Amino acid sequence: MSDRESPPATRPPAARESRVRVALAQIDPALGDLERNLAIHLDQLAQARQAGADVVVFPELSLTGYYLRDMVPDVARSLDAPELRHIVDAAGDMTVVFGFVEEDRHHRFYNSAALVEDGAIRHVHRKVYLPTYGLFDEQRYFAAGHRVEACESRRLGRVGVIVCEDFWHLSVATILQADDVDWLICIANSPARGVAQPEVRTATTYRHIAQTYAQLLGSAVVLCNRAGVEEGLCFWGGSLVAGPTGDVLAVAPPLDASLTFVDVDRGDLRRARIGTPLARDERLLLTVEELTRIKRRKYSADEP
Repeated sequence: MSDRESPPATRPPAARESRVRVALAQIDPALGDLERNLAIHLDQLAQARQAGADVVVFPELSLTGYYLRDMVPDVARSLDAPELRHIVDAAGDMTVVFGFVEEDRHHRFYNSAALVEDGAIRHVHRKVYLPTYGLFDEQRYFAAGHRVEACESRRLGRVGVIVCEDFWHLSVATILQADDVDWLICIANSPARGVAQPEVRTATTYRHIAQTYAQLLGSAVVLCNRAGVEEGLCFWGGSLVAGPTGDVLAVAPPLDASLTFVDVDRGDLRRARIGTPLARDERLLLTVEELTRIKRRKYSADEP
């Protein structure tokens, strides 16, 4: 079930135990304006808490905006930065995922996603696949992450957090299935491409990927895409949640900023995995062996 109006903050104890209320914070961040974007985050978190949300998900680079180019070093923050601390404090007892530019101690810059829970940043994913085609030029400004791994969440179980282009690579889903994810959360800044159709082509593709991953992984899939216009790019919004059977449980409005709520039934995960136990039957060693064989063939010294 989904709703765009803030529902009552209280729910019966049984509902809280059996369901997870997800808030899709489909915001329109201001390019390079951390102060304004932080205020947007705090406002959305306050509304989500009032609505009884358990999990709040923001888009990719939600704290900075997307088309940063040479502004990347100026808006980058370390994990102990005060802006991140404000979000951690505002999260309270909710689980929160948001995007930011991370600067490490070697002064490398990453397009990162943080998962906040219980008063701390519990997990950080650095975007692995940096698109440099068409209108994208991320490899010029960001370093690529080198790990795809799930983390433990007190509320959700095993969670895989990824960023935009990572969603398009089957290897990422394969790794996270092997890492036993219960939830896959993807934060995105996807501009509208292929608009001469009933639906934006990229929106259709993302929905299909989300439904496929949900069914193949037997997991809930959360996609939060940004809204608004930035540097001539129009972002299509359309954030969604797919249940572990592949059904779309909620879709946020296209184009406009919104805060959309959906309740995900915990029991659906168990039912889906009993009915279609794909992860149980996965032959992981076969995958490793075949990938090793392919690696030898593709990277052989005598290959032309």
